Amino acid sequence: MRRTMLATAESFPIAGTFTISRGAKTTAEVVTCTIGGSGLSGRGECVPYARYGESVAGVLAAIEDMRGAVEDGMGREELARIMPAGAARNAIDCALWDLEAKLSGVPTWQVINAAPPQELVTAYTLSLGEPEAMQRQAAQEAGRPLLKVKVGTADDAARIRAVRAGAPESAIILDANEGWTPENLAHHLALCAEARIALVEQPLPAGNDSALRDLARPVPICADESVHRTQDVKSLIDRYDAINIKLDKAGGLTEALALREAAKEHGLKIMVGCMVGTSLGMAPAVLLAQGADFVDLDGPLLLARDREPGLRYEGSTVYPPDAALWG
Repeated sequence: MRRTMLATAESFPIAGTFTISRGAKTTAEVVTCTIGGSGLSGRGECVPYARYGESVAGVLAAIEDMRGAVEDGMGREELARIMPAGAARNAIDCALWDLEAKLSGVPTWQVINAAPPQELVTAYTLSLGEPEAMQRQAAQEAGRPLLKVKVGTADDAARIRAVRAGAPESAIILDANEGWTPENLAHHLALCAEARIALVEQPLPAGNDSALRDLARPVPICADESVHRTQDVKSLIDRYDAINIKLDKAGGLTEALALREAAKEHGLKIMVGCMVGTSLGMAPAVLLAQGADFVDLDGPLLLARDREPGLRYEGSTVYPPDAALWG
């Protein structure tokens, strides 16, 4: 079967501004890969991330470099061997999964999970801001069962207390985006314990997180930027209690599934997260997140406009994708 492959860049407006410790943005810039064969086509979406040296132009070029091999029939396993993990490989890998499902008539969930997928409760993300503004954000979303709050400044004490005051009953994940230091880590973690924070994500910079090894962790710590591939997991178990699996970091669903199994084998909790993208990018992650301890797949909820058809969200509940969307 001869295939075709095409990659396109798209921009989706964010509702308001999305702010983390590294900066703010008002649009989600995504790249969509479409692979066709036998009159059918599969799609995959990725989000190039500057933190990892990625750009839209660079991802488009990387996908184009693989076009000949993919059109000649290269499979997902070979793709993983010859292409580095990252956004470009994610788009191709997920497009291949989608095409395989359409050609075989067997849904992706049936290949990767033992049971039909169920709806999930996702976190809803609050942007970094001044404590008073963050308390208002938290109060507005206090009806949601799980909030993810962006922090990562030299002193987040007021922010931690403010979001807990704004949403006294919600479970809260704090995402420091590598913004804390070994010097302020213990102080912040003590405040997190006081505020009943459920999980702290990547408090220290990747590659400079050895302080976690010798420090009592009163709140579970989750690796994000510190974990990309399955090979990373074993080296993290003395510093982290959980890992955040993102398709764009792992380079697709194929590697993400292996990461999920490695985390289970080493007794780590599993969080399935996302970049800010559309329902097409979230769809395979919803299947990956079945049985996860924490789910953070709210990307489409942060957009002013999503794809049609998109995932079905009811409040913080996200439902498995229909075949018309993906898989």
